[in-house]
Amino acid sequence: MDILTLSLVLVGVLFFCLALGLWVGFSLIVVGLAGMVLATPAPAGAVFATKAWAALNIWDLTALPMFIWMGEILFRSRLSSDMFRGLSPFTRRLPGGLLHVNILGCALFAAVSGSSAATTATVGRMSLPELRARGYDDRMAIGTLAGSGTFGFLIPPSIILIVYGAATEQSIARLFLAGVLPGLMLAAMFSGYTMLWAWKNHDRMPPPDPPLPFADKLRAAALLLPTVLLIVAVIGSIYAGLASPTEAAVVGVIGALLISGVSGGIDRAGAGRACAAPPRPPA
Repeated sequence: MDILTLSLVLVGVLFFCLALGLWVGFSLIVVGLAGMVLATPAPAGAVFATKAWAALNIWDLTALPMFIWMGEILFRSRLSSDMFRGLSPFTRRLPGGLLHVNILGCALFAAVSGSSAATTATVGRMSLPELRARGYDDRMAIGTLAGSGTFGFLIPPSIILIVYGAATEQSIARLFLAGVLPGLMLAAMFSGYTMLWAWKNHDRMPPPDPPLPFADKLRAAALLLPTVLLIVAVIGSIYAGLASPTEAAVVGVIGALLISGVSGGIDRAGAGRACAAPPRPPA
């Protein structure tokens, strides 16, 4: 079979699998198996089993469930409310006001959890009701949250970077280091756009909040200290060479449990629910 005919057959197999409703990943597996059967004399089953096991038997992937667990713990804690109260005094006088809390809060939480889903859910649970109650534009509030929630894909400890590093055999610590500056630049660009939008749409912004005394700002900044310490413990241990990404994920889980326990935001039952699978929707 020539290469052109083989290509057409494999494309046909792909679209046939997709038309049957198979997930893209399973469809690509079928295409790969079909290509091996049609183009190579190697035993497709044995090669597939060997490759699948080698792809899954990677120690670095152990960090994935740990970072996901850490995000679940923090989602059930008081971290979101503390972040909102800690960031709002420093953003209330900026053009765009408390909309910047979505952006900065997502950037901070992404540097803790590594999950975009956990970042969006945790920050949005506290910020959206507050922004709506204060009269902020609903579309802009949701837009800044949805856009900034994607920081979890880039800002370390990004789960996507762990998967990419494990699949391509690259240094995950170097990938984490490479994601810091682009993540900060993206957050700055989001904040800049929010300022420009606020300057252009004064009628859709609530009246600015009165300035707070410096002592109140210091007390608010103290609420951000647990988040900063957790970031330093997770990311700092990797960059300092004290821990691998997998070991840093364990440090993050322990730190999240300590922070949540000390702040009273989670109890033993809540920690257990963070390990449980989410309930299935009714059929």
